[in-house]
Amino acid sequence: MAKVVVLGAGVSGHTCASFLKKKLGKQHEVVVVSPNSYYQWIPSNIWVGVGQMTIDDVRFKLKKVYDRWGIDFKQAKALSIHPEGDASTSKGYVTIEYTDEEYAGYTETVDYDYLVNATGPKLNFEATEGLGPDKNSMSVCTYSHAAHAWEELQKSIEKMKSGQKQRFLIGTGHAMATCQGAAFEYILNIAHEIASLGLSHMAEITWISNEYEVGDFGMGGAFIKRGGYITPTKIFTESLLAEYGIKWIRRAGVFKVEPGVAHYETLDGEMLTQEFDFSMLIPSFSGVGLSAFDKSGNDITDKMFLPNKFMKVDADYKAKSFDEWSAGDWPTIYQTPMYGNIYAAGIAFAPPHPISKPMTSANGRQIFPTPPRTGMPSGVIGKIVALNISEQIKGGHKEHHHRASMARMGAACIVSGGFGSFDGLGASMTVFPIVPDWEKYPEWGRDMTYSVGEAGLAGHWLKFILHYLFFHKAKGYPFWWLIPE
Repeated sequence: MAKVVVLGAGVSGHTCASFLKKKLGKQHEVVVVSPNSYYQWIPSNIWVGVGQMTIDDVRFKLKKVYDRWGIDFKQAKALSIHPEGDASTSKGYVTIEYTDEEYAGYTETVDYDYLVNATGPKLNFEATEGLGPDKNSMSVCTYSHAAHAWEELQKSIEKMKSGQKQRFLIGTGHAMATCQGAAFEYILNIAHEIASLGLSHMAEITWISNEYEVGDFGMGGAFIKRGGYITPTKIFTESLLAEYGIKWIRRAGVFKVEPGVAHYETLDGEMLTQEFDFSMLIPSFSGVGLSAFDKSGNDITDKMFLPNKFMKVDADYKAKSFDEWSAGDWPTIYQTPMYGNIYAAGIAFAPPHPISKPMTSANGRQIFPTPPRTGMPSGVIGKIVALNISEQIKGGHKEHHHRASMARMGAACIVSGGFGSFDGLGASMTVFPIVPDWEKYPEWGRDMTYSVGEAGLAGHWLKFILHYLFFHKAKGYPFWWLIPE
């Protein structure tokens, strides 16, 4: 019997565990370690943040599902990896610390034959002074953050109803933050809710981002086919913001947030401020901070992880100029180079380089988005890691028959632009591939046959339907595996 341990139960980890158990059955053991007792569908946190969904609409208990599947669930956080074992064992293991009420604080070692690091990101609020829901800005990165944001948003709505104008600042809260898409959805939904209440004249809404151009989204922007014409995402995005009367600030690196004011630097080196009454600013992401040790107890963390604490995999991490980077630098199987039985899936793997062109301000501050790996890419990566591991276990070989480079992978994204059965808005966009391949597609960097975008009510209904489809899949209901990642 082989034992596979999956660290994390987000989109990538949960997908990986579900396919591992489906393929391996009762003959092999699958263990999931996650500090949270719930699975959450993060894309719908946006709707929690504007009061259109509740916390329980976007989450469910993991243990109930894992018990049904026959997966051993440990509500705990991973602390360290020991790939070679130690003086008492030659088998690799991880140390974990329980976070549930019954065993909180208790530590344990969990051995493995295969290990999948799908721990996702640490929300690095402390990288920006004063940032975060415990300080001076809101977040929608978790369901509890989104619920808190809705509580505060209601206060601003009541003030507008009483005749007080309100300033809303939404975007990125760090000079190298990613996940612009989530912030973009949130600002459109706020604008839609305010408009539906007839309060647009009482609101000043501003988008602030580290993108060089609006619509970059951490993937260097894109060109999409819309209405038979090739349109840059810059125009696509600006038109949506303009439709709601939203102002925008780009090329901005927020470095400090005080009550009611955000401090930022521009690429030109200007130090500016933006006042607000309500703000939601996405933090930077880092790895969760796992440590790693060899058999003798020597710390090998810096060999397995980059300084940003994301795990190294089968990518080309050599230092190069932006013009020298290529699609071939990106990983395909997500296996660590040091150990053949350890993989990193989803946000936990370290990208070899940015997709957006690195930019540095006149004062030396780097201001540009880091690569996104959320949603569809995370699910696809989790699945192919599971398929490769299960085939190796059952076939007794070390080959990898499934590959998923982000430079060979497409992504579909439905951006909510306002919740409503008859007046909602959704922007549907696909790009192929996610990482531009200028050698294969020299004109646009992507295949324009599969890079398309449209906005309208149909997009809202599609996103709403997908919410329930993905919950069906995540809960392992009949034929769940037929629903694509």
